[in-house]
This record gives sequence, structure tokens and C-alpha cells, in this order.
Amino acid sequence: MNTHATVMKFSHVKPTDTKFESGGLRGFFLYRDLGIAEATGGQVIAHLVKADKPPSEGTGWHRHDCNFQIVLMTKGWAKFMYEDKVTLVEAGDCVHQRPGITHYLFDYSPDMEYLEIVSPADFKTVDMPAPTDYVPPVTPWK
Repeated sequence: MNTHATVMKFSHVKPTDTKFESGGLRGFFLYRDLGIAEATGGQVIAHLVKADKPPSEGTGWHRHDCNFQIVLMTKGWAKFMYEDKVTLVEAGDCVHQRPGITHYLFDYSPDMEYLEIVSPADFKTVDMPAPTDYVPPVTPWK
């Protein structure tokens, strides 16, 4: 057994225990903490992310300095560019964003909500130059 390992704690978060709040990575989304960062001593973060405002410019091109990241779309849809490929992610889809992949979330539905799991919890986001000039247009909310 590794004596230097972080001590993991049991965690059980009910929907009424935490609320969707602003102040996360993106100002046009709301975030609901699921208590995983605390339970894993910062090894992993898991949060729900949902649309709060209509898309305008999207996230811009960026990458995350992390070891692992998945997005599980639970409601609605979102359109991403992963390098030069347009990817529609719909409810039920799971995307493994390989470490360091340059991407851009540019459009989403008003009911979009996804579970994001990233390791480590304090991952960094780095703005990147666009790998392509093409980004499809945003679909206005009606």
C-alpha cells in the first residue's frame, strides 16, 4: 500500500445538497459541485454543467492540462470542434477528451446539461490558436 496516497472519503451528495451556481470556468454556464474533489483530496472533480445564457462566442479555442476528462451529456445537445472536426454531442453521448486536445464549444441547446469528470480537480485551461479557420455558426435560441 502506498503510504503517500491521498486518503479518499465517502461522499453522497443529493440534488438538494448543492445548487447550480455561477462563478465556474465559463460565465454563460452554471455549475453544480458533486463533492468529488473534496472526497478524493483533489484527485478528481465531477460537476454538472448547464446552459445559463444563449451562446454568443462560445468558449474559444483551448485545451485542458489534465490526465483524464469525460463529458456525459445528460440533457439537450452541444456542438464542439475537436481540432478540425465538428462533433454534435447529444443527451446520452459520452466523450473522452484526450489530454491536451484543442477544442472549442461553440453552440448548445437551452436545456443543455452535462456531467464533467476531470483529473486532477485543479486542472488548468490554456487558450490555444485555432487549428482551423472554420467554425460553424451558432443556432439562435428561440
